[in-house]
Amino acid sequence: MFIIYSTFPSKEKAVEVGRKLLEDKLIGCFNAFPIVSGYWWKGEIVEDEEVGVIFKTSEKNVENVFKRLEELHPYDTPAILCVRIDRVSKKYERWIEEVVG
Repeated sequence: MFIIYSTFPSKEKAVEVGRKLLEDKLIGCFNAFPIVSGYWWKGEIVEDEEVGVIFKTSEKNVENVFKRLEELHPYDTPAILCVRIDRVSKKYERWIEEVVG
């Protein structure tokens, strides 16, 4: 199982993208939560309120989730990060595999 993490400018945009990935059967679940982000942008340090999102998927869908996120993401340079999950409950992993086909 894998999780893919990204940030969005608003809850509405995060949920819109998450819903599209669900409809495309690329993810089994997403979690969106408010965060404060600090980062360099155009030579300056910026602090923003954003929405962090964790997308949960299977190994076979990772590349397609990346491609779809790049298409749907509102940022010019979105953070899209992938993490392999070394341990997950067998029931949850089976469920993810079932729902993403």
